[in-house]
Amino acid sequence: MALWVILLCTLTASLLGGLYLLGSFRRRRPNEPPLEKGTIPWLGYALDFRRDSSEFLKGMRRKHGDVFTVLLGGYYFTFVLDPFCFAAIVRESRSKLDFKTFARKLVLQAFGYQPIEASHDIVHASSVKHLMGDGLTVLLQATMENFQKLMLFHVSSGEEKRVWQEDSLFYYCYNIVFRAGYLALYGTEPHHGAASKEGANEQDRIQSNRLFQEFRKYDRLFPRLAYAVLSPKDKREAERLKRLFWSVLSVKNCWQKDNISGWITDQDKLLAENDVPEYMRDRFMFMLLWASQGNTGPTAFWLLLYLMKHPEAMKAVRDEIDKVSRESGQEVKPGSPPINVTGDMLNLCPLLDSALEETLRLVAAPILVRAVLQDISLKTGSGTEYTLRKGDRVALFPHLSVQMNPEIHPEPHRFKYDRFVNPDGTKKEFYSNGKRLKYFSMPWGAGVSICPGRFFASAEVKLFAFLMLSRYDLELVNGEEEIPAIDISRWGFGTMQPVRDVQFRYRLRF
Repeated sequence: MALWVILLCTLTASLLGGLYLLGSFRRRRPNEPPLEKGTIPWLGYALDFRRDSSEFLKGMRRKHGDVFTVLLGGYYFTFVLDPFCFAAIVRESRSKLDFKTFARKLVLQAFGYQPIEASHDIVHASSVKHLMGDGLTVLLQATMENFQKLMLFHVSSGEEKRVWQEDSLFYYCYNIVFRAGYLALYGTEPHHGAASKEGANEQDRIQSNRLFQEFRKYDRLFPRLAYAVLSPKDKREAERLKRLFWSVLSVKNCWQKDNISGWITDQDKLLAENDVPEYMRDRFMFMLLWASQGNTGPTAFWLLLYLMKHPEAMKAVRDEIDKVSRESGQEVKPGSPPINVTGDMLNLCPLLDSALEETLRLVAAPILVRAVLQDISLKTGSGTEYTLRKGDRVALFPHLSVQMNPEIHPEPHRFKYDRFVNPDGTKKEFYSNGKRLKYFSMPWGAGVSICPGRFFASAEVKLFAFLMLSRYDLELVNGEEEIPAIDISRWGFGTMQPVRDVQFRYRLRF
């Protein structure tokens, strides 16, 4: 009898424990946000959220307002869509809200990298040194040289003439921007003397293009990989691609290159000093590649597409670029040498800067997640106070709450190239309910999890646009081409991508 009692108690405890883990016993406590668990134990609304995150959150907001908690795959996420709450969440101490918990799981799942405690500080310190200020100036020069290597080699061979060339816009932008950034960061083929320089340049063009083709395969799998919903076949392909990048970007291979950036070398040295094994540092290199180049090419695509669809914007931005070129003594005209664009020149382009910010407002859609380490109180803009429960996640989706908010940005679906700049070139301020907003667009995240490479990424895109607009006439093959829809499977992972490419053509301006 005693044995049966023990077995029955064990079974009952297991059943109750399982029901607890599935979320069956969760109840809304006083002052907590509205709670939605869905009808499927443990999964909750994970399938609906995965299908179209933006539409799902719009529906929940219509039902519950700007703050609500939903069950997603075993975790309770409190979504906060009130922009006046953002500052409190972003500034909250790491002892209460921690972004590392979610980040560790993602980078291990996506890149096979197991972070150490110092990983975030290493990335931050190196980024401050090399992706801002004087360090950024050095890196931009290297990027400029690699753009020229990829875009202008036809000139020296006499192949490029003033005739229209046609290409796929998304592929072209992603390909060129990815490869220039990769070569600037991870180094170029070594050469000895001028005689072998062109051979090394050609190897850089070939090798970087091959790497891009493999990167695109991985990038297409990334959203499902991050959610751990790959089919067995795609899972095998993802593992193959990981191993490929671990090898190509290995510490051993990288250190054989010339002109490798300080951003890469410093981080590797610091990881080595923290006793991170070499195989794990190889995986870290792969993570850095995706983090630095996974969004810049798609952003460049949208920027050029919006400019081509809005002639007044194209003219205004191009006139600004031409003016800056003339004033730098590099007016583009027949027979002029390739222009050398500097960071100072980019800083004199407020309309280009605004056009990029407007592009990011429309298509950058990260979801910012923090783990709730202890119960905390959150006060909304209307004065309502909620308690966030320890063990939950809190998430912000700025694309919905601020970037597409018509009260903050009138006609939010319309591209207005000068939305972010005043007539005198200064930056505009934005308001909601008469109160000035600090966070009115958040393409780079915010707080401790803000993208450390945001200055380099934005400069890289503007540099590419500057070169394209100063050198080429650009137009869509089909002047009536509609802006393609976004791929809704990529909500939450940075810059959105189109469901289809568009054809464009370009030719030398002079």
